Amino acid sequence: MGQPTFDNKSHDLAASGFGTRAIHAGHVPDGLTGAVIPPISLSTTFKQSAAGVHKGFDYSRSGNPTRNNFEDAVALLEGGKHGLAFSSGSATTATIINSLQAGSHVISVNDVYGGTYRYFTKVAVGNGVDTTFVDLANADDIEPHFKENTKLVWIETPTNPTLRIIDIEAVAKHAHAHGAYLVVDNTFMSPYFQNPLALGADIVVHSVTKYINGHSDVVMGVAITNDTTIYEKLKFLQNSLGAVPSAFDSFLARRGLMTLEVRMKRHEENAIRIAEFLSKNSHIEEVIYPGLSSHPQHELARRQQRGFGGMLSFRMKGTLDNVNVFLQNLQYITLAESLGGVESLIEVPAVMTHGSVSEEDRAKLGITDTLVRLSVGIETAEDLINDLAQSLDAAY
Repeated sequence: MGQPTFDNKSHDLAASGFGTRAIHAGHVPDGLTGAVIPPISLSTTFKQSAAGVHKGFDYSRSGNPTRNNFEDAVALLEGGKHGLAFSSGSATTATIINSLQAGSHVISVNDVYGGTYRYFTKVAVGNGVDTTFVDLANADDIEPHFKENTKLVWIETPTNPTLRIIDIEAVAKHAHAHGAYLVVDNTFMSPYFQNPLALGADIVVHSVTKYINGHSDVVMGVAITNDTTIYEKLKFLQNSLGAVPSAFDSFLARRGLMTLEVRMKRHEENAIRIAEFLSKNSHIEEVIYPGLSSHPQHELARRQQRGFGGMLSFRMKGTLDNVNVFLQNLQYITLAESLGGVESLIEVPAVMTHGSVSEEDRAKLGITDTLVRLSVGIETAEDLINDLAQSLDAAY
């Protein structure tokens, strides 16, 4: 697939600013009509000039112009050579794990998305791939858990939902010393705030559903790598397993990518203000946001990220009853799973997104019934703060 071909104004696009790359990557005006935005390619099949001779596309599961456009653009923003889009973030995870042979071992950060935990513990194990979950607040703690058959290390940073920061560069050194690949789920930060490939990761994954698309109307995933061998293996599996996104979803995600910079700036601005507000509210026991100096890994976040993002969690005083009254009184902030959309979303991980994590493991991670996760949207900050204030007062 490689990088897209740009017109003579775009030859130095890779050296351009993030916003410029997000808008112009692969967006060459249509040669036939002059359309500024490339048209959606809905065709499932493509005419061949002779048997087996085509223009790079033969069947849309194997490759689609609209999907390729998105893959190339997001790869460029992550500083990668290759991008592969999938029908969901979970399909991305499944495809990567399917690249491992039976008998392989995986090390995962223990504070991982519930869907990833479910796949590792309920699906991968049945296919002969075992996973060890490790607290990686200190990257050196990973060392005793490597085995001769450890093939892959999987981390998120910040973690979901307790927003712990993992030292990507340090974990990469440990993984590579043992011949293992490092996969980093960069969903919470997006390519705007963090680029794990530059810190030593071998594969970066995103739930495109979240910040990259940004409008809560697409379910999709993507993997990016600089390693051609990894790319070829995952490309084969992408085609063989067939978990590919539709052309229309690829078009919407590509459109969302164009506004990623301006959205992420606003998400962060609002999150900082809300974190500061909650830190002073008498009904709140703890606010977890890497942008606060009180976060135990604030300096690490400053070092490996270019910002702190729009996700925060907080612990309410009282019980789940107080939490439910609080949630029921919100006006602008919606109680719903998922994150990263323009609208603010709130949830209780223990009974929603992380319900698949065992009760014992949730207790170890601090995912209690009074831990609340907030995906801060791009609404007017004052309205969100007022909404939180009145609802917290109602809960007590």
